[in-house]
Amino acid sequence: MSVVESIRSATSTAFSFEILPPLKGNSLDSVMNTIDVLREFDPKYINITTHRSEHVWAWNADGSSKVVSRRRRPGTVAVAAAIHHKYNIPVVPHILCGGFTREETEYVLIDLQFLGITDLLLLRGDKAAEEKYYLPTPNGNAYAVDLQQQVNDFNRGVFEDGSLMSNSVIPFRYGMACYPEKHEDAASLENDLYWAKKKVDEGAEYLVTQMFFDNQRYFTFVEKCKEMGITVPIIPGLKPLRKTSQIDVLPKMFHIEIPEPLAVEMKKCTTEEQSVEVGIEWCTQQAKELKAKGVPSIHFYALNATQSVKRVAQNVY
Repeated sequence: MSVVESIRSATSTAFSFEILPPLKGNSLDSVMNTIDVLREFDPKYINITTHRSEHVWAWNADGSSKVVSRRRRPGTVAVAAAIHHKYNIPVVPHILCGGFTREETEYVLIDLQFLGITDLLLLRGDKAAEEKYYLPTPNGNAYAVDLQQQVNDFNRGVFEDGSLMSNSVIPFRYGMACYPEKHEDAASLENDLYWAKKKVDEGAEYLVTQMFFDNQRYFTFVEKCKEMGITVPIIPGLKPLRKTSQIDVLPKMFHIEIPEPLAVEMKKCTTEEQSVEVGIEWCTQQAKELKAKGVPSIHFYALNATQSVKRVAQNVY
């Protein structure tokens, strides 16, 4: 059963979460521990993020330096396969434009076919750490809709160079991202909605939002999507705050707003424990309201917040 089929067949608001592959050289223990903590809530799927390589300075033995390309978190496909094999929970690896050529993307799609993993989340991806603005990768897909076209072609049996496959494939099913507070590079929310509609028209079966902390932003966004004729599930993405510093860091990283009442409560905290409690309470109230409104699913960004997500889920599910 595909992700969208699992969501649509759920009798109540479904639960899912997102994890990161371990840092290069680390074991899968932290990933598996997160799943062990959260699988009691019957996750309909688990997202596994993908990370592009970054250009960093490296020092040679003679004291000179050079710029090298390094990926801090490789292994998305292998992590997806390990989870799929051990837990039999649907996995959704992220496929990115940024940092990957079309040929590299095709190799990932082929590997996933061999593994029987056919749910994807298609994303443009963030700019590289050394870039001031997002720059498309040479010989790569510039934007998410371009990546979508490559996946659609692959589903039809066409390789990226235009040649035809000799064997048929199991078509990939996929979701894509949307932004209740507007993507940072969009000229306007209306322009952002145009591209959301285009993603759906071209085959995206559901949309997952960027994290947000004001439910009204989500509800307003969903209404605007309906007015545009977007009828696929729009899955809200939530993250419980854990540190006071996040009220400044997250808006800069993800171009979102922190509601003033939440910011005020977080600033009152004098310990991390207090910050964690505020984050859990706020996220719980968000999730309860969303569930009461009948959202199809809630997706939790669990990075460094596994125990917080568990407590929110205990309060809501």
